[in-house]
Amino acid sequence: MKLTRLLILIFSIGTLAHFVAAQDDTRAVATWQVEKYDITAMLPTADSDRSLTVRANLSITNVSSAPASTLSLRISPNAVVSAVTINGSTADFTKREEPIGNLGTLQRIAIRIPPVAPGASLTAVVDYKLNVKDNTGLAALSPVGSIFLPLSYWYPTPNSWYFARGADYSAFQIKVTAQSGQNVVSSGPEANGGFSLAANGQPFFLTGSWDALNSSGVTVLAPKGVTGDAKGRAEELAKLAADAKAFMAPLLGPSPDTPLRIVATRRGAGYEQAGTILVDEGVFRRSKIDSLTAMNVAEGVAKLWIGGSVAVTGDAQGAIREGLPRFLATEFIESKFGKDVADVERTRQRNAYASVARRDAPLSTVSPLDDFYFAEVANKGAMIWRLLDRKIGRNDLFADVQAAMKDGRLDLPELRAAFSSEKGLLDYMFDQVTDMNLMAGLPLPNGGETKVNLRNAGGSDATVVVEATTATGEKLKADSTIRATSYGEVTFKTTANITRVEVDVDKLYPQTDYSDDVAPKEFGDSDPLLAVKRLFDKQDWAGAEGAARKVLNRYPRYDEVRTLLARSLLLQNRTADAGNEFKAVLDERLPSAGSLAWANEGLGELAAKAGQNADAGKYADAVIRADADYGASLAARNLRTKVNAALAVDADIKDFFARFDKAATSNRKTDVEALVVPGEVGRFAGGLSGSAEQWQTQVRAVDRLDANTVLVEAGLTIKLLNRDQESGTAVFRLIHVGNQWKLGNVDMFEVR
Repeated sequence: MKLTRLLILIFSIGTLAHFVAAQDDTRAVATWQVEKYDITAMLPTADSDRSLTVRANLSITNVSSAPASTLSLRISPNAVVSAVTINGSTADFTKREEPIGNLGTLQRIAIRIPPVAPGASLTAVVDYKLNVKDNTGLAALSPVGSIFLPLSYWYPTPNSWYFARGADYSAFQIKVTAQSGQNVVSSGPEANGGFSLAANGQPFFLTGSWDALNSSGVTVLAPKGVTGDAKGRAEELAKLAADAKAFMAPLLGPSPDTPLRIVATRRGAGYEQAGTILVDEGVFRRSKIDSLTAMNVAEGVAKLWIGGSVAVTGDAQGAIREGLPRFLATEFIESKFGKDVADVERTRQRNAYASVARRDAPLSTVSPLDDFYFAEVANKGAMIWRLLDRKIGRNDLFADVQAAMKDGRLDLPELRAAFSSEKGLLDYMFDQVTDMNLMAGLPLPNGGETKVNLRNAGGSDATVVVEATTATGEKLKADSTIRATSYGEVTFKTTANITRVEVDVDKLYPQTDYSDDVAPKEFGDSDPLLAVKRLFDKQDWAGAEGAARKVLNRYPRYDEVRTLLARSLLLQNRTADAGNEFKAVLDERLPSAGSLAWANEGLGELAAKAGQNADAGKYADAVIRADADYGASLAARNLRTKVNAALAVDADIKDFFARFDKAATSNRKTDVEALVVPGEVGRFAGGLSGSAEQWQTQVRAVDRLDANTVLVEAGLTIKLLNRDQESGTAVFRLIHVGNQWKLGNVDMFEVR
């Protein structure tokens, strides 16, 4: 990275830092490091109060080489700070905005302090209220469940969450006073009305009402009222986490003594921190665990060690903190579900990285401010660890990793020293942008052999396996090392007709373009799923079928591609073939949530074609309850209407919409807000108030998701000011608050 770009990055991060010379580079170094957060928070008791009241006590050490006389703390711009004390004495402070790239701003609290010597510590206590106008996936205040994740900036901390060398991670203690009937969840052991984490983490918490199930040493907090299949999913999730932990321990060392929790949530799914893993509540209503959830759980388990019991800091910390757990999680998936399933996961990761590979930054300098950060550090990082695994061998690789972890920290200099034999590879992978593009030439038969020319456009040598496929389907393999920015070749000693060649068949190397790996070239996209989807979206059903079969020949467990194949066959009226493919998707060991939804929808369409309306309705219900894919849910609702599936509607829900229709046309905002969960659908409610001349709701169906949540499908006829009358379908999420229903979300609004 050029010096000018590095300086821009440093100042845009806004972390309190000084500059030190390191060879010919200038690097930002943190002045302060948090040793522990001790946070007490109080959620409001009145629905009209949209403020979280907090006292944050931070133990902080000067980790620089010079005395420090200024302390800057970052926090949300929506925080109203009332007092700051330093070592028990009231301190004056100033506030100003601090830009964080295109992500908005932070509030910087600057405090003048008596000089603190290098290695010395202080205690800072900040009292404040955090105002939450509208609920989001990062911060929500709600009578039915609140959530505050680190990237809502809800607590003060010295180093920005976007510091390239790593944000603040430390031990923390959290005590939250929640609303009546709500439970609190965070990380670490629960004791004395709070949570105390001894490992490294970032403070967070959520509240809600769950059913707790304990299995295999894992606690699963499932949606309230869990029964039957949902209880089975909870037990499967617990078993998955326990198995992942058993897989990681021989590689990373003794298991950390941190409780493992899996928590169902409507917001924040996919987030994990120090043993607490958030999963979408829809997981418990599906027929099996989906691939994304399985990976999230496995990565969350790996992070018990990486970034949890062992701190990860410094240059390229993202490739260690995110990339190593992703590699380990994928290896675990292979051990549990098979190589074919893991290859699909690696393909998804590769596709995610390929989408940003032409504009990435070196892993040693990339920052969370970059919009490609997580796509790069997690996926390219995982590929680097896989390369090291192949080159060094698993036993030696993790023996060296464990040795580097013994001091409680893991950073790039330690890894460079541990793997000094791979210096050239590591220098290229961590310090350079990706420029590798491996290319295979057309097979050239000559007598009793066939030669294939190869090219490597990148700045590092690549040792690869080249696979040739003959006209009869036989697979032949040959090893080759292609020098950097150079050419190579392999020769297959066969008289058979070779019809396809693929370079780097194991897909070990990060590349800018993966479509050149195959000759003759099959697709113009690095992402084979995208190539099939393009044809499907053009309504070229036969073309989509052909492309899907090519991909499945290479990746037979690629369920998203098989789903598109099945849908293409259905649209060609090849019902028997389509049915077989939809059933194959449902039989996959680890399909995506979207594939489960579309497979059920497709089988419902087939049942309707066969006049089996009751079965069609059941398949449609499964899609709707799974809540996994918007398009599949809309198609399922249309299917259910077409087969006239009858669903009972409770009188209290009809009554709610009678009152809502009246409020919508009352021109009084307070009438609408009285029927809405506080903090939810603010723009919808605000836009509706005073603009609706006509609003008529006809309830068609009610789908109960859990003890306190229903989805209501309705036909709407509306007329807004200065617009023509419109009609269509909407799906409203109603949540039971106290003793009445309130609007929690508008999940679907197909009104035209």
